[in-house]
Amino acid sequence: MPGPRLGPWLELSVEVDNEAVEAVSEVLGRFAPGGVTVEPAFELVEEGLGARIDPMRPAMVRAYVPARDLAAAERTAAEAAEALGHLQAFGLRPIGDLTTRIVHETDWAEAWKAHFPVLRVGRRLVIKPTWRDHVPDAADVVLDLDPGMAFGTGLHPTTRLCLAALESAADRGHLAAARVLDIGCGSGILAIAAVKLGATTVLGVDTDPIAVEATIANVARNGLASHVTAREGSLPSGQPAYDLVLANLIGSLLIELAAPLRDELRSGGRLLASGIFVDRETDVQKAFAGVGLAVVDRVVDGDWIALEAVRPE
Repeated sequence: MPGPRLGPWLELSVEVDNEAVEAVSEVLGRFAPGGVTVEPAFELVEEGLGARIDPMRPAMVRAYVPARDLAAAERTAAEAAEALGHLQAFGLRPIGDLTTRIVHETDWAEAWKAHFPVLRVGRRLVIKPTWRDHVPDAADVVLDLDPGMAFGTGLHPTTRLCLAALESAADRGHLAAARVLDIGCGSGILAIAAVKLGATTVLGVDTDPIAVEATIANVARNGLASHVTAREGSLPSGQPAYDLVLANLIGSLLIELAAPLRDELRSGGRLLASGIFVDRETDVQKAFAGVGLAVVDRVVDGDWIALEAVRPE
């Protein structure tokens, strides 16, 4: 089950070796009418879009006990901890200490907002969710954002990399009065940042109509409707060549679209490409080189890479 929807609950958590998951789940299930969840350890695969369970790392087992009577819930937790201790007598692989925390009744439709703080990216960019307060420094470039159901909150490394690359490009004068194309505009975060960093106009395109709606709403929220337009679509854009193209996609798409991306750039124009999982960087670089795009910079954030490429004059 996905977890409790009513509360308060006392959450019981224990980190266990994979060989002990079934036994621990059975024990905790005796005490937990709120259910038991198992969160296996994983690693990112398929360019970061998928996950592979890593059997060499421990899993996390969680259970939920009603906590309206907190003293009774704590007694139940103590009984569960004792029962888990007895499992060790059977020589199972490592079972960690039981930890607890209160989970209060929550409006689950709004709960995801707790995971989106005010976020500073680079030196000047600040991503401010619409429900957060922020007193900006004099040099701050603040992006007011409501991600809704669209991808692009600034929390994901691919978005952070693209924002940092944008700020760097602006520092070098490449956004001054620039025309920008944002492929896969998501929430509109990159388009908004581009204008606030100096671009004159941005066209955002996305194949997802929800993303287009989110971009339009966020652009209006930032007072930039006269600078940014968004529509459903992909490449080619059908517009005159751009000074800068933003492509926060995935490696396989960047490879497939290498030539169309080049064609959207004027001579001397720049491509900022993000969403490249580390094991695809070589293939993306080869694809760019194959269509005449010269990679001039790369930035790394964990398992993710962003590349800056130029269409030669």
